[in-house]
Amino acid sequence: MSDEKEVLAEEAYRRAREYELKFGSCPQCILAALQETVGGIDDATIKAAHGLAGGGGLAGAGTCGALTGGLLALSARYGRDRDKLDKGRYLNNFKKGRELVERFRQEFGGVTCEELQKRFTGQTFDMWSADGYQAFDQARGEKCAEATGTVARWVVRML
Repeated sequence: MSDEKEVLAEEAYRRAREYELKFGSCPQCILAALQETVGGIDDATIKAAHGLAGGGGLAGAGTCGALTGGLLALSARYGRDRDKLDKGRYLNNFKKGRELVERFRQEFGGVTCEELQKRFTGQTFDMWSADGYQAFDQARGEKCAEATGTVARWVVRML
């Protein structure tokens, strides 16, 4: 990997981590950091990622938003264009995505928001309850931000 790419990876890590701590919505934070460092992410994609936070709709049971943001970023580069839906599966994108999922699972011990909540805090939370979300926010500390930054770093290296 080039020194320039590594500098970009570290900058994406820093920005994504900082944004998650300040603003929340880990998938948006990853995409914003990547937009600012390596490009290829448009504002509509960042907007569309908002509902994917917290395992999707803050439900917890779905894929961690940090991982989802990373998958979206990879697909923005390697995914199939709308006008090519009938041109095959574009397996390279799936290979990159699977690599990210497996690395994430290995590093963080799961792929769902609830699995990470439990790993990071020892329990899960109802993020639709004001008290539950506040308890989660306090218990997780900077762990979600760290996961968010880490995924941003990995994705830059994978591009």
